[in-house]
Formats: sequence, structure tokens, C-alpha cells
Amino acid sequence: MTTIRTLAAHEIVQLAYPRPPTERQEFGMAVGKVIDSTLSRYSHEFDRGFRPTVGAMTRFAARSLDEELKDIDLPVDASEKARAQEQIAAVLQAFRKTEVFGLPRPKTRMILIDERVGVYTQPDYWDRKTRFYEMKSYRAIPPPPDVALQLRLFQLGFAGLEAFLICVNRHASPPDVTITEIAPITPDESLEALRQAFTRGLEKGREKVLEYVDSPVVRYSIASPPANGPA
Repeated sequence: MTTIRTLAAHEIVQLAYPRPPTERQEFGMAVGKVIDSTLSRYSHEFDRGFRPTVGAMTRFAARSLDEELKDIDLPVDASEKARAQEQIAAVLQAFRKTEVFGLPRPKTRMILIDERVGVYTQPDYWDRKTRFYEMKSYRAIPPPPDVALQLRLFQLGFAGLEAFLICVNRHASPPDVTITEIAPITPDESLEALRQAFTRGLEKGREKVLEYVDSPVVRYSIASPPANGPA
């Protein structure tokens, strides 16, 4: 049996770019998390042949926001929560009109680096053939360093697919939704992302037996990195 250390891509990003949030930022992050999960559920149910209404998904989002705020023990004024719920409902309406609505989330793939560190990668949506999409509930163009690292890890995990970043500006009225193609990852960017993931994985990764990993595995080596694509 082979023991490796594993982390998810978002954990690698958080370790590389730690940002202790203020209380205000905590609320914004909670709302963003609820938007992400609600849109994913909305799209997934539509893909499965169901036809959930915006009203039903808005109620789901409201319950999710209450649970999230309870989990992080963050008291929020009722009027502020109501404004956030109005934003979420408007985002649902805007998202429904995009090309991404109805697409599924791909199965997680693991980047295995030098047979020692595994990084779980799973973007928000894909078309099952040529593209994947990662979504942010704020404007992230050009991508800041943390978003860029996450996208590069996804590009490594889903090598050969075109990458797109969806940005939803929930503060605009109506919400502004942009879908931007991300440039293919270069060999230098690949190596830097793999090195960061390898270092963080060795430091903070959880032990797992490689033979028990049920995700597709994409192998890379930082000892002798390939010019393009996995080893």
C-alpha cells in the first residue's frame, strides 16, 4: 500500500494566501458560499430533468444562509440578511439566463505529485467534453493570485479542457454576470502551482492510502516536469 498526503485545491489556496476575515467579510463570504451552493444545486437539478422554480431555490438559499450563519456563530441584523436574500434571488434570475445553467459539476480528479501528494480538484461546472467553469460571486478579472492558483490547479487536474471563469457581481442591479476564458496554463505556471501544492500538501495534508482513492488520478512530477500536460 502507498500512503500519500492529500488536500483539496481550495485548501492549498487558503494556505498559500491566508486572509483572516473581518466580521463584515465573514458575512460576505457566507453569502458567497450560499450563492455557490444554491446555483450548483439549481443547475444540477435542472440537468437531472427537474424544473425547480426561482422561488423554491430562493427559499433553499434562505435556509442555507441561516444554517451557515449559525455554524460560524455570526449575528446579523435582520435587514442586512433580507438584503442578502434579495441579492441571491436576483443572482438566481441572472444565472438562469447564462450558458452555464443546466450544466453538471464534474467528478473530482486528483493531481498526484511525485507519488507523494494528492490534490483534489473539482471546478463548479463542465460541459462533459471540452470546457470547465469556475464561479466566483464577485468580480475576479483579472484573477487575483489566489483565484489564479485555484484555476491553475483545475487546469492541471482537467488537462486539455478550456478553462472559463464566471464572475457574478451580486451588488449590481441587476446582477452582472461575465464569463471569461482563461489562457492555457504555461509550463512555468504548471511547475509553480505543482511546487506550491506539493509543499503545502506535505505540511498539512491528511494521510490516505493511494489504492483507496476512488477519483481519477492525473500524475505529475516536479522532479522532471513535462513540457505540457501530465506525466
